[in-house]
Amino acid sequence: MESISPAACRRFILGCQGLWPGRRWAGKTGTAQALRAAESVQVDPVAVVAQSHDIALWGRVADYRPEYLQELLYQDRQFFDYGGALFIYPVEEFSYWMVEMKRRAAAPHWREYIKDNPKLFERVRAEMRARGPLGTRDLPGERVDRYRSSKDSGYAMYCLWITGELTIHSRKGRDRVYDFTDKLIPAQYLHAVPEAEAVDFFINKAIAQYGFVNEREFAAIWKSATELPRDAAAIKNKLNELLESGRVACVRREDSGETLYYPASRKPLLEDLASGRVPAAWQPLGATSEEEVVFLSPLEFVSARGRAKKIFGFDYTWEIYKPAHTRRFGPYTMPVLYGDQLVARTDMRVDRVAGALHINGLWLEERFMPTKEFWMAFNRGLLGFIHLLNVDKVDQVQLDHPISILNI
Repeated sequence: MESISPAACRRFILGCQGLWPGRRWAGKTGTAQALRAAESVQVDPVAVVAQSHDIALWGRVADYRPEYLQELLYQDRQFFDYGGALFIYPVEEFSYWMVEMKRRAAAPHWREYIKDNPKLFERVRAEMRARGPLGTRDLPGERVDRYRSSKDSGYAMYCLWITGELTIHSRKGRDRVYDFTDKLIPAQYLHAVPEAEAVDFFINKAIAQYGFVNEREFAAIWKSATELPRDAAAIKNKLNELLESGRVACVRREDSGETLYYPASRKPLLEDLASGRVPAAWQPLGATSEEEVVFLSPLEFVSARGRAKKIFGFDYTWEIYKPAHTRRFGPYTMPVLYGDQLVARTDMRVDRVAGALHINGLWLEERFMPTKEFWMAFNRGLLGFIHLLNVDKVDQVQLDHPISILNI
């Protein structure tokens, strides 16, 4: 197979992420399967509609409920959340992330702060040894001007967490509660793998998460994994090594001629798609994304950070941090996945007091001509979304289109 169509490319990326042709997992077990297939899911506290990670998992898991994720993270300990940009990872990856934690501990900012404040850190450790898991609200402290905490005790907790001594034990609301890592993570994962092994792991993991990468994206992955200055020769050598070892394969995209790299173990999936077949492992449990649209989280990996434009030709920016007068659409606008295309975006807000979902707008792509089948799929997706949000009604539906999505 020398080349693939744009449609096969889209379906491969979406399918590897569990977003096409429909939800193929269910329940708490399915939530764990979806998390592993996605490689990681970003956590975000903003909940204008729902939290981003819950929307992402709802799009992959039939009858998803947020408590499934909380149990997997903080009771079953199958996963952990980590990083300055907070992501959820399988616990069996902890040994690799310990390499990243050691890097953080050696970085001048964290190393010097810990070294310069020994009494503060010993007080935090002593309190946690005596009292057990604690959040930043549980310890008094001096006020500090830090992005991560307004108290020195809270910032010390964050330092101990980002460098690996603490792990998130649970949450009180959206606040983190920490405990010592060796109390929470199984002993077999409490060792850092060799640096070179970790670099290989992070490179392979990133390629798997992207689905396809071009040479520019591979260079960015290499730089992130190694934390070294960009070195064109080293990057090219690494890519050739992966190709020659059979861990990575390549294919040409028909419309652009661009060479794309992907995990060689997924070649049978790509061959199915190129032949017009849905891989057997991807058969949905219920409705397909042509029968029920999926609202994509603002931080959904396939569409965030410019990828929507590259993969779908869909120009998308999360506008929540833009001043209101500069927004084109709305603060919590989400792409709408229909089939294997992004065909619209919608801005929503939940009023928890009233138990209502407000749809502030729906904007169709100019190239997309909606059919009755689309509106039925939209309505079905909306009803599923309402179930996730646990609201009783949809109010203030403001659309520029003559078909009411609620009356088909």
